[in-house]
Amino acid sequence: MLKLTAIWLTHLLPGLLVTIFGIFLLQAVIALPAQPVGLTTEVQRELPNSGVTNPVTAVLLNFRGYDTLLEIAVLLLAVVAVWSLHVVPLRTGHARYVAETPVLAHLVRLLAPVMILVAGYITWIGSARPGGAFQGGSVLAAAMVLLLLASMIGIRPRQRWPLRVVAVLGLAVFVVIAGGTLVVGNQFLEYPRNQAYALMLVLESVLTISIGGTLALLFFGAIPETASFETMNDEG
Repeated sequence: MLKLTAIWLTHLLPGLLVTIFGIFLLQAVIALPAQPVGLTTEVQRELPNSGVTNPVTAVLLNFRGYDTLLEIAVLLLAVVAVWSLHVVPLRTGHARYVAETPVLAHLVRLLAPVMILVAGYITWIGSARPGGAFQGGSVLAAAMVLLLLASMIGIRPRQRWPLRVVAVLGLAVFVVIAGGTLVVGNQFLEYPRNQAYALMLVLESVLTISIGGTLALLFFGAIPETASFETMNDEG
């Protein structure tokens, strides 16, 4: 009897749940309308009032700013959750690591500056073309991860407060700007039309730094309490 129960819980029940979910998913796909239904017309009509010419950026930072605000909050919660695990990152000596991986070290020296410039360009161009803070932040995070892997930057226990600042910077600036719209008499996250572009550009720039730092911290795994990376300067 116990064996049958174990088989039911470990094999039959998961298979049944997956099958039911697949049936509902199939029904949802079949029920999709032949012609796409959305808010494209409304977005295009209000685009001149958004402060940008890229409809995606207008939706993410203006028309549906609440979604982006909550996404930044989720990233912050993810970092807090990872830090709460108290995972101690591995120590990596720069001299030993570079000696073992000279190709990576030289490649990172070439790629990192270019990736940082690309991250800034993607963020800036996002107001008119595909791009924005999330894309730029991802490229910036990739550059930081490469620098960490090559031990070209280090994080020490005494540097904990800058890490916390980076983690909360995006959400804090987002809330301040959103709250400022209330002060001038608008709705929450309703930017003044004349200042919309400038506010969104500032917000995108700060979010790029915060998202990039947050993703890199998630890769790093833990805020360093006792462990640290050796840096190139320490090795001479």
